[in-house]
Amino acid sequence: MSGFVVWFTGLSGAGKSTLAAMLSAELRARSVHVEVLDGDEVRTNLSKGLGFSKEDRDTNIRRIGYVAKLIARSGACAMTAAISPYKAIRDEQRAQIPQFVEVYCSCAIPVLAERDAKGLYKKALAGEIKNFTGIDDPYEAPESPEVVVYTDKETKEESLAKILAKLEEVGYVPRRGAAVAVSGAAAAGAAAGGGRGLIAPHGGELVNRWVEGAEKASLAERAKGLPVIELDERTESDVEMIAVGAFSPLRGFMNSKDYLRVVREMRLESGLPWSMPITLAVSEQAAEGLRVGSEAALRARDGRIVAVIELSDKWRPNKEIEAQEVFRTTETKHPGVAYLMSTGAVYVGGEIRVLERPVESPFPSYDRGPAVTRAYFAEKGWRRIVGFQTRNPIHRAHEFITKTALESCDALMIHPLVGATKSDDIPADVRMRCYEELIAKYYVKDRVLLSIYPAAMRYAGPREAIFHALARKNYGCSHFIVGRDHAGVGSYYGTYDAQEIFNVFSPGELGIATLNFENAFYSTVVGAMATAKTAPGDASTQVNLSGTKVRELLQRGELPPPEFSRPEVARILIEAMRSSS
Repeated sequence: MSGFVVWFTGLSGAGKSTLAAMLSAELRARSVHVEVLDGDEVRTNLSKGLGFSKEDRDTNIRRIGYVAKLIARSGACAMTAAISPYKAIRDEQRAQIPQFVEVYCSCAIPVLAERDAKGLYKKALAGEIKNFTGIDDPYEAPESPEVVVYTDKETKEESLAKILAKLEEVGYVPRRGAAVAVSGAAAAGAAAGGGRGLIAPHGGELVNRWVEGAEKASLAERAKGLPVIELDERTESDVEMIAVGAFSPLRGFMNSKDYLRVVREMRLESGLPWSMPITLAVSEQAAEGLRVGSEAALRARDGRIVAVIELSDKWRPNKEIEAQEVFRTTETKHPGVAYLMSTGAVYVGGEIRVLERPVESPFPSYDRGPAVTRAYFAEKGWRRIVGFQTRNPIHRAHEFITKTALESCDALMIHPLVGATKSDDIPADVRMRCYEELIAKYYVKDRVLLSIYPAAMRYAGPREAIFHALARKNYGCSHFIVGRDHAGVGSYYGTYDAQEIFNVFSPGELGIATLNFENAFYSTVVGAMATAKTAPGDASTQVNLSGTKVRELLQRGELPPPEFSRPEVARILIEAMRSSS
């Protein structure tokens, strides 16, 4: 397949970035190398300093077109997602690019105004903002685009299907399931993103925000004179996860555009799926000393300056809306809501550069960042790796689902969360001893990697399930296990809501496959571990103890039934309870 350009055009908020992200995910799944040139990102990097006069807008579009032409010439697909309001400059790009597909995202202005969380259309209509495209600055709609999608009348999936149909019709992309010869450029791009056939990181590139050598020394010296933002346990772990690329494509704490869209739609401003706000909160007093366009030092709880943030945004969030959308409740009995409401009233956003780890690793021998796990998987020749997120000891039910998942994959990564958790969760050091014992005796060691996930637990249920899956994608996992009540707490979420939420996204958008499991138990009918799908019988035939019942047994020094827990795991838990009492 030769290279081509998909040129999205339409008013602000019409869905260009969203459809570009959806289309890029689908094309990557068909082995097409894709680069997306988003309007806002181009303005920040390639066209920094340009204004919004007609001349500057034309210059911006010419720059986008030139880069898109180079990408297409290399054999890849370039997607542009900029307003590009003027017909003449769009036609100029069409004339210079041999394989050019124009996609017009049509949407009525009243609908755009209703969608606009920041109220820019309403301000423009009221005359408070001047030279706003579509209001008092012209937008010249295409006369003969290859595709027109009506984003105020169609679902995102319907619009995507129309674009794909056109690309297939003209022969620019293979039909789903068709064999395709990958060009040299595409193969090189795939290797750079995924590494020897591994799944690509979310967004296509593994982020690295560490600074080293002379740059580190210079930044550390400059940080001494900067205003200081204090980190807490949560934000310390967020700094580290951003630095190592576990939260790719994030390069820092979210700005207001990304934040608002994630809260409302589970997408970044670029349209890329993302379910959890990653934010940095400060007090009103601290916010007064922070200026957008300047830098601030991030200080860990032990007093060390560990990073510098380039402040690109500062705003006051509506935490009630955030809590309801992310946690499905505003009750402060929910630990995620309680944390949210305890933080400062102002959010600041911006890219970070990290000088040193905010916290020393509690388990250095198991501490592997995404670049390390990816290299390990590539060295082993593994391509289908299933990730298992856990903040609990692995009992027989977990053992059953991980081994079942392993039957269809090359390897299993047991990836326990060891960051901040609730006070009544089992401590990480106790859990790690349980994992070590199980792997040593009950798993094929050459098919399992135990590695820690040093993130904080948010207890956001369904949204956190997506977040956990995307992070494991960055670590190199192609599959992710989602069981009952994933990342849940109390009765705030339905038992299988975390599985159902993945259906919000079209196939291929997330780029990682989920393996869904029902509640597993030991069935006395079949004499083995099973689920309601595979074993007949009612509750009386199921060995399936509650967490409360297990704790009661362990506190009395009694081993749970071997059908529920391996005795080695139970003994470790009993010993830990005795030591803590």
